[in-house]
Amino acid sequence: MKSITKYSNLFKPITIGNLLFKNRIFSAPTSLNWGAVDGNLTPETIAYYELKARGGAAVVTMGESIVHTLTGKSHDRQIELDNPTSLVGLSQLAKAIKRHGAVPSAELSHGGKWGGLISMAGSLKADRVAYGPSAEMTEAGEVKEMPEKLLLEIIESFGKGAAVLKRAGFEMCMVHAGHGWFFGQFLSPKTNHRTDRFGGSFENRARVLVMALESIRRNVGPGFPIEVRMSGDEFISGGITAEEGIKLAKTIEGKCDLINVSAGMHENLELYIRTHPTQFAEKGPNVYLAEAIRKEVKIPVSTVGAIVDPEMMEEIIASGKADIVELGRPLLADPYLPNKLREGKEKEITKCLRCMGCFGESLKTETTSCTVNPVIGNEFNEWIAKSQPTTPKKVMIIGGGPGGMKAAITAAERGHDVVLYEKSDTLGGALKFAKYVDFKYGLYEFKEVLEYLLKKSTVCIHMNTEATTETVESENPDVLLLAVGASPILPCIKGIDGKNVKLAEDVYGNENQVGETVVILGGGLVGCETAAHLARRGKKVTIVEMRQDIALDSEVFYRTAMKVDLSRNNVKVITNAIGLAVNEVGLVIKTQDGNEKLIKAETVISAAGYRADHVLFQEMSNAAPVVQIIGDCRRPGKVTNAVSDGYYIALDI
Repeated sequence: MKSITKYSNLFKPITIGNLLFKNRIFSAPTSLNWGAVDGNLTPETIAYYELKARGGAAVVTMGESIVHTLTGKSHDRQIELDNPTSLVGLSQLAKAIKRHGAVPSAELSHGGKWGGLISMAGSLKADRVAYGPSAEMTEAGEVKEMPEKLLLEIIESFGKGAAVLKRAGFEMCMVHAGHGWFFGQFLSPKTNHRTDRFGGSFENRARVLVMALESIRRNVGPGFPIEVRMSGDEFISGGITAEEGIKLAKTIEGKCDLINVSAGMHENLELYIRTHPTQFAEKGPNVYLAEAIRKEVKIPVSTVGAIVDPEMMEEIIASGKADIVELGRPLLADPYLPNKLREGKEKEITKCLRCMGCFGESLKTETTSCTVNPVIGNEFNEWIAKSQPTTPKKVMIIGGGPGGMKAAITAAERGHDVVLYEKSDTLGGALKFAKYVDFKYGLYEFKEVLEYLLKKSTVCIHMNTEATTETVESENPDVLLLAVGASPILPCIKGIDGKNVKLAEDVYGNENQVGETVVILGGGLVGCETAAHLARRGKKVTIVEMRQDIALDSEVFYRTAMKVDLSRNNVKVITNAIGLAVNEVGLVIKTQDGNEKLIKAETVISAAGYRADHVLFQEMSNAAPVVQIIGDCRRPGKVTNAVSDGYYIALDI
C-alpha cells in the first residue's frame, strides 16, 4: 500500500457542516467575462469548471453568481440566480463537478454600487441606477443611497439564490463579502456613512451580512455548508483594517461554517494587484491574515492568494495557519495539481506564474487564457481535439524553446515518432534568462517542467546540433515544425556597436558586466523587465521610450504592477523620446520638445524588440509534406503564443 507522506496534511479529509471533503485543496471562485449568456451558463463555462473537478480539487466554486439581477451585475455576462431559466445550466454544472468526486459550490454575489456603474469588466449598464450604502459622486458616476426597502429585498435574495443552488444540486455555497463589492461597501467605514441601523457602528455595518447569512440558513437548512469570503484587510485609508477583519470573523462565525480570508478590493488597479498578487509580490501574502483570524474563531479558515508552491500549501496546513488552501490561478496553470501531488508527480506540475495574463485576456477579448496552459479557455473543445484519430508519423522539430518542447511532448503523446534538434547545449530558448530573475523565476520552473516531460517522453533529442537541409533530408520527416525563435532588433543609431552597449538578453547572468548607472533604450515589456531586474540589484536605471507610456505591449494589470515596482526601486522613465546616438558617457536622446539631451550612463542597453527569424522557413518550406512555424519565428510575442502554437499544431498532426 502506497501512502502519501510528503503532503499528508493537504490530503487529510475535513468535515464542514454535514459534508466530508476529500482533501484541503479547494478551487477558489473564479469568474469569467464570458461565463453566461442572458444569465445562463454556457457549455464552455461548464467545461471550464469541470476540468478543475477532474483534476482533483475537493471543492469547485463557481464565481460571482448574481442574486439580484436588476441591481447587482458587476460584469456583463454573469450567471443570474434569480433568472428561472438558469436552473438547467446550474444543474448540469453541479452534475459535472460531482461526477469527479468534488463538491460543487457557488459564490453568491452582488456588485453593490458597481451594479450600476461601469466596472473594469462591465459596460452594459444603460438606464441602471447605481445604489450603494451611501450617496456619493465617483469618477464612474453618481451613486444613490440604497433605500431600506430595496436593501431588505437584496438581503433576502441571497437566501433565495442559495435555495436555487441547493435545488440545482450544489452542496455548499460561498457568500462574497470582500473585495469592495456589496457587503464590503456596507462593512467599510470609507463607503458606508449611513445614519440608520445599517451604518455607523461596526455592528450596524455588519448587520447586512449577518441578516443575509441568516436568510441563507433559513433557505438551505442545517448542515448545508456556508462559506464567507472576506477581505482580512482592504489596505486603503479609511477602509477595513486587519483588526476589523478579525472582529468581523468573530461576528459571523456562528452564522457560517467556513471563512475564506482574502484581501484588498477590485475597481482600483493598485489594490487589484494586491487582491490578486503578481510576481512582483511575495507568495502567499494573505496567509498571515488567515492565521490571525484562525486564532480567534472556532470554525475552519481558508487562505487564498498567490499560493503556488506545494511545499507552502503543505506548510500552511501543517503549521495550523489555515485549515484549507484555496487556489484560483494555480488551477488554471495546472488543473491536475491535486492529483499530481497525490500521485507523486510533483515534477510534472506547471506552476502559476502570477503574470496576470488570465486577467488581462479577460479585459482584452472577454475570454480567458493561461500563459502556461493552452487548454484554458478551450476546455469545451479539448476532448474533441484529443479524440481526433491519427496515423503515427515522423515528426521533426527544430528548436528546443517552449514552443518546440511543447510541440514535441504533445506529438509524442499522440503516438508520433518525434525527433527534436537544438543547436545549443541547453533547452529552454527564450525562457533560460528567467533563472537569474527573482520575479520571473516561475518561467524558469516552467522550462524545467517542459524539459522533464520531454526527457521522460519518447522524443529523440539532438543537442548541440544545428539542423540543415541535409539534416532534414536525412530524417525524411512527414511533418517539419520550425521553432527557431526571433532575433533582437538593433536600432540604427550612431555608436550602437560601442563597448558600453549590451542587448537586453545578454544582461541576464552577466550582471557584473553592467555598470552602476544604466540607460535602457526601449520601454516595452523587455526593457521594463530588464530595468526592474537591474534596479532590484541596486543599479540606477533610466528607461527611454518613444511612445507615450511604457510596457504598452503588456496587459494592464501586469503593467500596473510593473510600474509600482519600477517606482519603488527609483527607476526613472522618459517617454516620448527617441535615441539619437550612443557615446562613451551615455545615450543622447531627443525629447518631446525637440531638444537633445545626454543621459549619462556607464552601460546602454538596447531593448528595441525582436524580429521573427524566417530564414529557415524560407529554406525549408518544401522540405516535408507538412511544414509549420511555431512561436516567435512565426510572430515575436509572449510565451503563451509559443506554447499554444506548439500544443495545437501538434494536435493537428
